[in-house]
Amino acid sequence: MGKKLSQDQIEHYKEKGYVSPVDAFTREQAAGYLKELESFEASQGRQLTKGFNFKPHLLFPWVDSIARSPAVLDAVEDILGPDILLFHLSVWPKNAHDSAFINWHQDATYFGLAPSTQLTVWVALSDAPVEAGCMEVVPGSQKLGQLHHGQNHTDNILLSKGQTVDVPFDKSHTEFMPVSAGQMSLHDTFLVHASGPNTTDHRRVGLGFSFIPASSRCTSKTRLTASLVRGKDHGNFDLETPPVVANGEAERALHAEAVRRFRASNDEQAAAY
Repeated sequence: MGKKLSQDQIEHYKEKGYVSPVDAFTREQAAGYLKELESFEASQGRQLTKGFNFKPHLLFPWVDSIARSPAVLDAVEDILGPDILLFHLSVWPKNAHDSAFINWHQDATYFGLAPSTQLTVWVALSDAPVEAGCMEVVPGSQKLGQLHHGQNHTDNILLSKGQTVDVPFDKSHTEFMPVSAGQMSLHDTFLVHASGPNTTDHRRVGLGFSFIPASSRCTSKTRLTASLVRGKDHGNFDLETPPVVANGEAERALHAEAVRRFRASNDEQAAAY
């Protein structure tokens, strides 16, 4: 029995590469977080979508608070251990009746982590049923290790480089991971997964937190930043400072530098892939 997950859930994660759904926040809390996000979008006149969706935890205290919440980190510790870094974070919105989708891929691609022990926690700020384009996974595919990916640069693919598994793999049996507002799912960095378009009348919004053990390092020439969210730092990343003022001047400067480094590393890894 873990701090958050049951022994059955931990074993399910080890065998199939994911566990879902897991309760994290109330629907009311999730609605409050979504209101914060959409209020910022309205003030900027643009949505936090592809090209504008990286590392919001460096801009907004409310996002940082989710990343540090025991409701999230207790589950992460059950999988990764006590020393935890937030390596990356992306906002994943799909508007009502939006054709945007995410092709079959693995999160590990272009991350350049050694070892590749990374856990994605997807926190739903609104309901994400199958019809809204929740994640679809190939159970057990994490055991295949890193698969080769190609790139498909089209506007309706939400991944920044359109990375897509381009080698044969067995997807004859898949499972969906629907989650309600306030729930979360956890999946392994090598788990092959995708998500379809949103065919519902409501906007589907989630936050994808990429957690790693603090002992992990990045193999790129660019030294990356990360946030120590629990336990002890191991010195492999420049530590990020939690935001104090929402979208403040210092916060914007730190965010811009962190995103610049992440994109540079991502480009480096893709070029060498």
